[in-house]
Amino acid sequence: MGKARKHLTDDQVQAIARAVADPRRFAILQQIARQDSTACGALEEQKVLSPATISHHLKELTEAGLIDVQREGRCASLTLQRDTWNAYLSELAKL
Repeated sequence: MGKARKHLTDDQVQAIARAVADPRRFAILQQIARQDSTACGALEEQKVLSPATISHHLKELTEAGLIDVQREGRCASLTLQRDTWNAYLSELAKL
């Protein structure tokens, strides 16, 4: 028996579209997607963006349901929510 496919509302699809429309946010998402889990401090964007800006981008990705942030003290581990991403791609494929 296969895993049930996640369904997104129109509002969720629009929130994801807005989140990934920003080039820096999309670059952060791509880096997170390359690994099972990415340490927040390991983001390449830390070389060019302020911590406050990175925090804002991570908040937008989290609110769109694209990433999960697990905090351990001052450190954070970032994980792509693949079921949400795949559901978004499925919605796009319907166009």
